[in-house]
Amino acid sequence: MDRKIKEVEFVIFDTETTGLDHKNGDRIVEIAAIRFQAQKKLGQFHSLVNPDRRISPRAFEVNRISQAMLENAPRMESILPEFLDFIQGSCLCSYNIPFDLGFLNNELTLAGQKQLEHPEMADILVMSRRLLPKLESHALSFVAEQLGIEDQQRHRAFSDVELTWEVFRRLEDILGEKGVSGFESFLRLFGASSKLLNSLNAQKMARIEEAIEQGLKLKIRYFSSAGAQVSTRQVMPREIRIDQRQAYLVGFCFLRNEERTFRIDCILDMEVI
Repeated sequence: MDRKIKEVEFVIFDTETTGLDHKNGDRIVEIAAIRFQAQKKLGQFHSLVNPDRRISPRAFEVNRISQAMLENAPRMESILPEFLDFIQGSCLCSYNIPFDLGFLNNELTLAGQKQLEHPEMADILVMSRRLLPKLESHALSFVAEQLGIEDQQRHRAFSDVELTWEVFRRLEDILGEKGVSGFESFLRLFGASSKLLNSLNAQKMARIEEAIEQGLKLKIRYFSSAGAQVSTRQVMPREIRIDQRQAYLVGFCFLRNEERTFRIDCILDMEVI
């Protein structure tokens, strides 16, 4: 049975770094996280980090973290065990998670540890883009302002985590207003683990193939990316089409009375009828 979003423990984390590219040697200089469930804070994590290298002038202009502030800070290898314990068993989130996760995995590699294989991850930037498709920008500060959040982005890890949490809470409310409360549906829309998403899509495609073979209709709940709307459709499936690594259900839609194409990752749930 699909868990409800409110039943899941989430961790939102953020990093500040010496620069923008860990592949060119940039390192984490600050890391912070908040753990919460049902919009209630359960705990928090924060530490400056000695990166064993200079901070770029451009990074300092953004986060105002100086070299002197980091001289007596712990090194990342001593922080990682506590941080990994803090996120254990959670759905790990960030605003633009590929950036923060890339730096975190780089630190794990440098510490001689395997990269993070967190089973449940989500990108709050993707959440913003999908739920607020008409915004002209999805920069964190702009999204927060549009959602009526007065706090400003300070480009320090913990304050940005707090701001991201506020954005997440507003977006979760919007999602609930659309009738989406299941955690699996949440992951289908905003998940950041390709392994998990591929598994979820494979399950859906298997059910679609079975319906096609038996000549049965499907009742689907579909999230439209264009208008950020959820609708219920009855569809006679005809085929599964793969186009540029995106999978689609092609079939006759009885609501529109014509053949339509549906992104499989936007099908929230389905049943054979």
